[in-house]
Amino acid sequence: MADSTGKGRGRSPEPRTTKTAMGATHDVQNFDVDSDEDKNALEEFFAPVAGFGVTMASLFRPVVTEQYPFEKKPTAPRYHGRHQLNRHPDGLEKCIGCELCAWACPADAIYVEAGNNTPEAQYAPGERYGKVYQINYLRCIFCGLCIEACPTRALTMTNDYELADTTREKMIFEKDQLLAPLRSGMLSAPHPMVEGTTDGDYYRGAVTGPTPEQVDWVREHRPEDPSLESAADPGRAQGGKR
Repeated sequence: MADSTGKGRGRSPEPRTTKTAMGATHDVQNFDVDSDEDKNALEEFFAPVAGFGVTMASLFRPVVTEQYPFEKKPTAPRYHGRHQLNRHPDGLEKCIGCELCAWACPADAIYVEAGNNTPEAQYAPGERYGKVYQINYLRCIFCGLCIEACPTRALTMTNDYELADTTREKMIFEKDQLLAPLRSGMLSAPHPMVEGTTDGDYYRGAVTGPTPEQVDWVREHRPEDPSLESAADPGRAQGGKR
């Protein structure tokens, strides 16, 4: 049965033959632009129900939403989070201010300024230490190339990922924010190196903790230093060189 336009409703499109400029012929399929109007009434009725079917099926699946920040999921052991400047077992800093981490950073997020160690202010084994150390976390891409470049394993990455803040200035972390906290038995720098050692002994792990001579030096120059309490504990084994 045909409609007013002469087109059959519900019929399949009929092919027609066309000729190209080179004289070849090929079949072209005719499409009915009014075919969308011929939807089955039953399909139109159940179309919204099909959409709700996806919603209803999801209601009975296990919940995967994490209730952050009230419930925090542990990160992977090797997760690339906030950086940390590490210490030697006696409390001296591992960073020697070589700036290799800054040179390796592809985002130019690290700034290092080295300072010279002196007998009165020995912060790290050897001649120099990281006097200024900054990481701009607005630039950092957490690639870990700075970790690979560090020759003393002074710089590592923690599992801390909560770095958001309210101003751009607070996203530039200073050395006091990146420096690892003192562990029990460590002496806060500055203080002399273990007597009879070189910086190579420190890097090879020969130093296991502060010695009585180091404790006495800190007690003489900084008698109120809070790290003296644990470092001078008689019940704790004294460190030194292996």
